[in-house]
Amino acid sequence: MTIAAPRLPAALAARTPFFYGWAVLACLCCAGFARQGPAVSTLSVFVEPLTRDFGWSRTALSGAVSLGGILAAIISPRIGVFLDRAGSRLVLCYAVLTTGVALLALSLTSSLAMFYVLFCVARMNWASPFELGIYGAVNNWFVARRQFATSVATLAQMAGLVTMPILAELAMLRWSWRAGWLVIGALTLVVGFLPTWLLLVRRPEDVGLHPDGVKHEPDASGSAGVVREPEPDFTRAQALRTPAFWLMLAYTALVYPIQAGISLHMAPHLIEHGIDPAIVATIVSTYSLMSAAASLACGFLPRRLPIRYPMAAIGVFLTVSPLLMRGITSPAEAYLAAALFGFGVGGILTLLPIAWADYFGRASFGAIRGVALSAQVVSQAVGPMVSGALRDWTGDYRLSLTVFAMFGALSVVAALCSRPPR
Repeated sequence: MTIAAPRLPAALAARTPFFYGWAVLACLCCAGFARQGPAVSTLSVFVEPLTRDFGWSRTALSGAVSLGGILAAIISPRIGVFLDRAGSRLVLCYAVLTTGVALLALSLTSSLAMFYVLFCVARMNWASPFELGIYGAVNNWFVARRQFATSVATLAQMAGLVTMPILAELAMLRWSWRAGWLVIGALTLVVGFLPTWLLLVRRPEDVGLHPDGVKHEPDASGSAGVVREPEPDFTRAQALRTPAFWLMLAYTALVYPIQAGISLHMAPHLIEHGIDPAIVATIVSTYSLMSAAASLACGFLPRRLPIRYPMAAIGVFLTVSPLLMRGITSPAEAYLAAALFGFGVGGILTLLPIAWADYFGRASFGAIRGVALSAQVVSQAVGPMVSGALRDWTGDYRLSLTVFAMFGALSVVAALCSRPPR
């Protein structure tokens, strides 16, 4: 069964004087910006006021992130199959609407159970429908320019990661943490819904176009100024039988606990080391800015460079930065550690979607990525729980940071071994 393109986007695609994929990319940037309301970096600025007002433990708050990830792991394979059939428009519109409403409702939080229900819905969307919808559309519309387009889409998400915590913190300083949820919920709905609903198209072939804007299907030598390698075309069953799939899965399972575990607990860790909360908010934003810088840098990597080498380099950043965070004694050291960590996070957010599409192709990207995403979001769920539990057990975050550094070192090995499947 195939889903026809909506009439308005189809008509626009036929009339625009430029490749319509750039309009699609702009829509995805809006959705990616709106995605960041339930990101762990945003939640991190709410940790201190929520624990102060309600007396909840760090482990309890981390559990909401983890449970949302587990729910995303359950639905990801089904969402991926639906994405291949229906496209990103319906998936992303659902994600934006339900996330925005859940974030607005979090301003009414009166109990831990209520917080769990609302945040888990938003976090489930963040981890699965948003991820699959954004990168599924990017990989359908771009092949030769995939690194650049993915970099731009990820950069927009980094802009959301920079903006959301700052706006939430400003709202809390002016009013309360309840106002913080209202601000980011409204921003999610305003920025994310209309462009996605009105302009998104499943894939270029639905409106008589080809990826990258070429006028006809190019041969391997390239035409219309675009170099195109023959695309791989794996089904989900075929992909599961390749060593590359399992090595990529291992890499994913190693790097994402670091990303989620440190992101959520970075702000309280720094506050415990005597750094002023206002400065902590700027340090968290520095991490997001460096993530954006890494995303931008990934867009200019040579297309013929095997992607496993940049992935291994990112693993090095995720090994060094937790070790630096263990011994922070000043804001300057915190800025450095956060910058290195942010560069590593921006790298994995940009490179992994490219790697899955490059290794296994566009046709079954949703189905293949949906399976891999289950492992990813479980890993993201494990990270905050490890951080919170070890902190509650030992009284600080040093042990969890050591564990994360070990994960980073193992990820370097997994990346170097993950060669493209034949």
